[in-house]
Amino acid sequence: MYAIRVFGLTAFYHRYFAHRSFKTSRWFQFVGAVLGNMAAQRGPIWWAAHHRNHHRHSDLHQDVHSPSQHGFWWSHMLWFMTSEHYRTDQRVVKDLLKYPELRLLDRYDFAVPALLGATLFASGAFLHQVAPGLHVNGWQMLVWGFLVSTVAVYHVTFAINSLAHKLGRRRYATRDDSRNNFWLALLTFGEGWHNNHHHYPASARQGFYWWEIDLTYYLLVALSWLGLVWELKGVPARVRDERQVPAPASMATGTEAVAS
Repeated sequence: MYAIRVFGLTAFYHRYFAHRSFKTSRWFQFVGAVLGNMAAQRGPIWWAAHHRNHHRHSDLHQDVHSPSQHGFWWSHMLWFMTSEHYRTDQRVVKDLLKYPELRLLDRYDFAVPALLGATLFASGAFLHQVAPGLHVNGWQMLVWGFLVSTVAVYHVTFAINSLAHKLGRRRYATRDDSRNNFWLALLTFGEGWHNNHHHYPASARQGFYWWEIDLTYYLLVALSWLGLVWELKGVPARVRDERQVPAPASMATGTEAVAS
């Protein structure tokens, strides 16, 4: 459940709905929206609107989850608990508002997570009856499959707003404090290459170099082989190589030296 929902957030809520970094059909767009909605982080339109505004004002005062402007805990999780940020800035998501099914998910954003929790509980109860040797029950599936994994997905997602603007290396001289963090990249299926992303947000691939693990991109490539998504945008070599910050002397023999 952790892996499925992290992928739903990173591939669809982020790279597709917020940045349009690849194309898909309308029915698979809805499938992706449901996968993202399963993470209980509200609907795709609300999520994309906040993220687009984040890129417009990254680490400026208008950036509602900037740790440099508002502090760590506010940027990590407190910002979305306010009524002010519960609203959707519809001016920046007009391309998404034309889909009634997406508006429905936004309006009833609690429905899919509630159905997921109920389904996990029912599945555990069913397995307890038909296969007691598995030692599975409904509460176990609900607590571990839904509650614990939801909290884990929450905090790795929130860490991109907070930790990825504080901890890590800056390859590119962006106007914000975004950083690349290998460990966050592993936990978030590639989102930890955050400085790369802020340098060129249009790319479906956030690990710009072969050694930068980006599980979401690999899975999107696999979906493209099946014809479910297409036109995955990459980063042009010229853009990848410009505005790079010189590596520290201590890294002269590391992977950045190899790249140069």
